Amino acid sequence: MSIEALKDSIPDFAKDVRLNLSSMASDETLGSQTKYGLFLACAIATRNPVVIAAMEAEAAEKLAPAALAAAKAAASVMAMNNIYYRFVHLASNKEYATMPARLRMNVIGNPGVDKADFELWSLAVSAINGCGACIDAHEKVLHEAGVPSASIQTRSASPPLSSRLRSRSRLALSGCRKPRSDDGRSLPPGIRTPFAGLPARIEG
Repeated sequence: MSIEALKDSIPDFAKDVRLNLSSMASDETLGSQTKYGLFLACAIATRNPVVIAAMEAEAAEKLAPAALAAAKAAASVMAMNNIYYRFVHLASNKEYATMPARLRMNVIGNPGVDKADFELWSLAVSAINGCGACIDAHEKVLHEAGVPSASIQTRSASPPLSSRLRSRSRLALSGCRKPRSDDGRSLPPGIRTPFAGLPARIEG
């Protein structure tokens, strides 16, 4: 499934989501690596297989292998860090904040792509996963790298959009459009779009 097919699967009650996805896909203020790495990292964070497939197919055509791997690495390491640091941040016992994390996160120091891109992807995934401590940490690194707040805010539109794609996937409404393949044909039984009742999370 492509981004265009993903957009076509979004029903009219989520028209704003469809329009925002279209706007982000056509945004030329972002470099290709920044934009498609952001799309892929956020898609992986949604844990929705259809959204992931659409974004990965698009990213594979736009990104070098190293950037493709780095976007996946950002989603992976943040899935780990966001849980731990959200616990540290929310726990009433602040002693945990003084303890070493004892988690390997070497990819953050050597992501294989521009550091600002990797930090941006990590920030976006942290927003989806709801870790305030990680959001603050990665936003600070971006500021120290000279990335202005307006640029960070613009690029941070991807997490809420991805979150809406994930949440809409939980709905199995009669008003959803009939699932179609990339060439416009109806999909066979058992193949669903993100808006035809796929679970928001795939466990395991």
